[in-house]
Amino acid sequence: MMPRSNEPGYGRSMDPIALADQLIAANSYLTLATVDEVGDPWSTPVWFAPDGRRGFVWASKPGARHSQNIATNPSVAITIFDSSKAPGEGSAVYAAARAAEVAEDGRDAALEVYNARSLERGLATWTLDKLSGGARHRLFRATVLQLYVLDDHDERVAVPPAP
Repeated sequence: MMPRSNEPGYGRSMDPIALADQLIAANSYLTLATVDEVGDPWSTPVWFAPDGRRGFVWASKPGARHSQNIATNPSVAITIFDSSKAPGEGSAVYAAARAAEVAEDGRDAALEVYNARSLERGLATWTLDKLSGGARHRLFRATVLQLYVLDDHDERVAVPPAP
């Protein structure tokens, strides 16, 4: 749970790394922005599992519009924010990333990240048979290239994407 604005350690005035980590840990959904082959934008919320600040993993149908867009253009933008905050009280994590369906040789590691978040949230875990072969969903991963939060003056502050 995110602290309230009157609690210590809350808000954009805190260390940018701590703020990014707090927002990523506290939120379950990210907004994923993609573009198709002609440049038409599409954004969608996806339930995600963080891999530190270096990447985000989610499960989606390969036929979903955002998944098809990623297959055409792997450049994505990501925003993670607490929508319950009043204007001026909240902050967000912004990322430029490269996304792709997780290849077979990376599925075990990605599934471990995804299932760790699922267990942390009290949800059921997934198995590889639900994410491969004839299954409806696949794992996708966005690898962070640039990560930012906003400071007290609404200026972007770079945050190291790792660990």
